[in-house]
Amino acid sequence: MKKVFALTINYKSDKETKDLLESLLSVTSKDFKLNVIVIDNYPRKPIKLESEKYKKLGLRVIYNDRNLGFAQGNNKGIEIALKNGADYVLIINNDTIVDKSFLTELISIFDTKDSVGIVAPLIYFEKGYEFHKERYKEDELGKVIWYAGGEIDWDNVLAKHRGVDEIDIGQYSQVSETEFASGCAFLISAEVIKNLGMFDEKYFLYYEDSDLSMRIRRKGYKIYFNPKSLVWHKNASSAGGSGSTLQDYYITRNRLLFALKYAPIRSKIAVLRESMALMFGGRKWQKRAVIDFYSGKFGKGSYPVT
Repeated sequence: MKKVFALTINYKSDKETKDLLESLLSVTSKDFKLNVIVIDNYPRKPIKLESEKYKKLGLRVIYNDRNLGFAQGNNKGIEIALKNGADYVLIINNDTIVDKSFLTELISIFDTKDSVGIVAPLIYFEKGYEFHKERYKEDELGKVIWYAGGEIDWDNVLAKHRGVDEIDIGQYSQVSETEFASGCAFLISAEVIKNLGMFDEKYFLYYEDSDLSMRIRRKGYKIYFNPKSLVWHKNASSAGGSGSTLQDYYITRNRLLFALKYAPIRSKIAVLRESMALMFGGRKWQKRAVIDFYSGKFGKGSYPVT
């Protein structure tokens, strides 16, 4: 029987984490054993979980003494998963809800395709978390796409979600290769982690998934999107919402880091020019992000996360 370790970060969002665990309790299969590791990044008020309630999930909680961010926090979980014989590691946001067969569908791609590195599910907006709530009818909620595969726009050095804001009417119904997997939810094999390493901790939060996707593809592995695997996302609920100062800082700084590592020369030059414009005309945390990038201040950086 295969061992799957699901890793999720908790940061001041205990209710979301518990909702995720409840949905994971519905996941069953005779082909794999699901184990869950919660990485608690908020030491001021550690999450309290009833181990007996989640016994089926083999639940363990890592209580960190400071906020390690997404990259380093998940890396701690990955280390434990590998030491305990994981065949696969599931990276999943705590602000998600899963379909009971989503994991079976992800694993099926590893069983039927060659050179698989990562498999990503179809991710919908959870009801009420859409970017443009006024666009949709009541019966369309829960079918609004957040991610149906992704690509890197190298002209602008942006990771783009295919299908975002569209209502799912079957337009992305085929298993397909995709350029990057969102860190919101994906399954990666232990073999790939051992060959490539874990998340780059310079990123702390945002773009670490794009970085990992690039490293995977450069090593000859493939990233697949499987629309039969379903997840619902409470978009940005633990990051202060879309457009927050936290996003201003980490997306600005990490996009520069990602661009310098992977983008074509012309795009590198364009992004560096853009950074100068942000330095003088951007919002407060965009300016700080640019300064930290040029100062080599990565990881947590200057943003006051607790």
